[in-house]
Amino acid sequence: MFQGSMVAIVTPMNEDGNIDKISLRRLVDHHIENQTKAIVAVGTTGESATLTHDEHCEVINIVVEQVAGRIPVIAGTGSNSTDEAIEYTRCAADSGADACLLVTPYYNKPTQEGLYQHYKKIAETVPIPQLLYNVPGRTACDMQPETVKRLSVIDNIIGIKEAVGETKRIQDLIAFANDQFAIYSGDDPTALELILMGGKGTISVTANVAPKAMSEMCQKALAGDRSGAEAINQRLMGLHKKLFVESNPIPVKWAVASLGLIPAGIRLPLTPLSENFHSIVKEAMQQAQVI
Repeated sequence: MFQGSMVAIVTPMNEDGNIDKISLRRLVDHHIENQTKAIVAVGTTGESATLTHDEHCEVINIVVEQVAGRIPVIAGTGSNSTDEAIEYTRCAADSGADACLLVTPYYNKPTQEGLYQHYKKIAETVPIPQLLYNVPGRTACDMQPETVKRLSVIDNIIGIKEAVGETKRIQDLIAFANDQFAIYSGDDPTALELILMGGKGTISVTANVAPKAMSEMCQKALAGDRSGAEAINQRLMGLHKKLFVESNPIPVKWAVASLGLIPAGIRLPLTPLSENFHSIVKEAMQQAQVI
């Protein structure tokens, strides 16, 4: 099982939109040095939606190579096409990733049975450990806890990243979590509560900007130290919220670039953070004590 703060890492790009591979390698090292417990490559925050198939696999390869076994690598391999998700998942397995993260199919709005069959086929086709990922605000598709429970008994489906930050949803999922199936947060503002309720960690946007603090918060929460975790989380709450003043990853890429860790590039149809939000994100960074 993976535990603690796992960064949904941004994909560094130059001004022309091309991937900056050198910055990506440096960013991997930066996270390891700052106690990030796993790197999630090519997720939503990594701009998976606009990477080509070759780029998608190349980014996974680079991250796995640079990590060199120091921490786990989880590769984003979801798609609204089951066959394409299988291709990406095979690519990640061949690259040496430790697990895959598969977002629910977006746009085509499958039924709950369709979701079950989608994930079942991927798991049966590629034996790498797999995490489900439910983020209906992005996909217009909400995988219900009953469907997750059905999938949780498949051997290599080992957990879910749940981005519905509602107590009832979390309780329903935690109820059937066990040593073989873990619940992870995909919603930074509610990640602390999810961990205290029995979740194993968070796949975080905030961790791009404040990796050490996010890791410390998660470790305290996993140890049951509510007061210690809350003290750190209060400092991070501005980032949890303000990194979404425009569509993710627009604000977080601006923030990481402003720290000098990556260039300012982002790929269309996403555009750089609007100037009127710069001071808002900067204030959150100051509150988090990263600048």
